[in-house]
Amino acid sequence: QVQLVESGGGLVQPGGSLRLSCALSGSIFSMYAMAWYRQAPGKQRELVAGITSAGSTNYVDSVKGRFTISRDNAKNTVYLQMNVLKSEDTAVYYCNAKQLGVYYWGQGTQVTVSS
Repeated sequence: QVQLVESGGGLVQPGGSLRLSCALSGSIFSMYAMAWYRQAPGKQRELVAGITSAGSTNYVDSVKGRFTISRDNAKNTVYLQMNVLKSEDTAVYYCNAKQLGVYYWGQGTQVTVSS
């Protein structure tokens, strides 16, 4: 059974940085495309960044140049480095794993950007 466990959320001031981590267990991590989504209050969940099993990445326009997604197959972990955080980045961030059309989700981690 695939499980995803996120960590690294918290409260940060505007302009600050956070790094989110998501560890996958129960399957072969390197076979999965991984992604980070977020959902702000009253808004739909949106894709923030994705990384394929081969390491290709994509980002939503609003985070390009500020966020970096990466993966460490030896540690079964995907990361989201978030820099120059803005108040509009406040949301619950969810880790997602995808393989052959099957999606798995983590429990979410809260990121709050506020002074």
